[in-house]
Amino acid sequence: MPSERLSHYSALLEDIQAFRNYIRAERGLADNTLLAYGRDLDRFAQWIAGDGLPDYLHPTLREFSYYLEFLRAEGLAPPSVARHLVALKMFYRFLRLEERTNENTVELLSSPALWERIPHVLSPESVTKLLEEPRPLDRFFLRDRAILETLYATGSRASETVGLKMEDLHLESGFCKCFGKGGKQRIVPLGRHAVAALRTYLDEQRPRLTRAATDAPWVFVSRGGKGLTRVMLWVLVKKYARRSGLTGKISPHTLRHSFATHLLAGGADLRTVQELLGHANIRTTQHYTHVDRDRLRAIHRQFHPRGHGEEKAG
Repeated sequence: MPSERLSHYSALLEDIQAFRNYIRAERGLADNTLLAYGRDLDRFAQWIAGDGLPDYLHPTLREFSYYLEFLRAEGLAPPSVARHLVALKMFYRFLRLEERTNENTVELLSSPALWERIPHVLSPESVTKLLEEPRPLDRFFLRDRAILETLYATGSRASETVGLKMEDLHLESGFCKCFGKGGKQRIVPLGRHAVAALRTYLDEQRPRLTRAATDAPWVFVSRGGKGLTRVMLWVLVKKYARRSGLTGKISPHTLRHSFATHLLAGGADLRTVQELLGHANIRTTQHYTHVDRDRLRAIHRQFHPRGHGEEKAG
């Protein structure tokens, strides 16, 4: 496989792994369903490796039709083909959420209706509990606390956080540069808690981690100065979420969702939140207004005398 295609294929495998982590952490699907979708996307990757699709981030409707023909040629029954298509649509919705692509061509193919759920959001108190979970007994607790603080302070994606470089940090001014889809740059404030956590990590722990690689460009590194991966970040967040006893499926995306929802609940305007999140389309940001409305409805049902849909006997 030529080097360019090999790089393209490696990126696809990384995106598929990130998608698997995402649906496991946030969608609450049954284990058998997760395994089935994983196998379906592995088949898609194998088809691409066999020159089935030159650019998976910009597919055409004709190319997708070739994939359907490939599935039928494999002898798959119609229900299996339909499930493959559902997995593919879910995968491309994830890629759009990550702003890896704007492509929605796959939506033009017929299939059973797909689910669409509001993302899980933590309360401010739960976020604080999670952020304070890294302890001195943890091997890299200063780094891990700085990571969690940065995720919530900036609302950055997992890929943006692990890709953050030393030259992108401006702690004196209290902001950092995030690079989203297509290298698009945005400036995001850090806030005093994140700045303090980053300073402590950079002063006390990172020099030890980069002793063998003093020129390592990344802010967050493992032993030896190697950059973290998105998968490593997912594992780290899940570890502290599990230890903190927080309920629900929690991931780096959860902190991004919570960041946006808390800003809107506090009175921030939609355009500002759009800019901070790095959304190309404000319709993506509008999903968080639905989240906040649902939260308000839940509070109303819980505390209002007539919020349960039935009057109390007087």
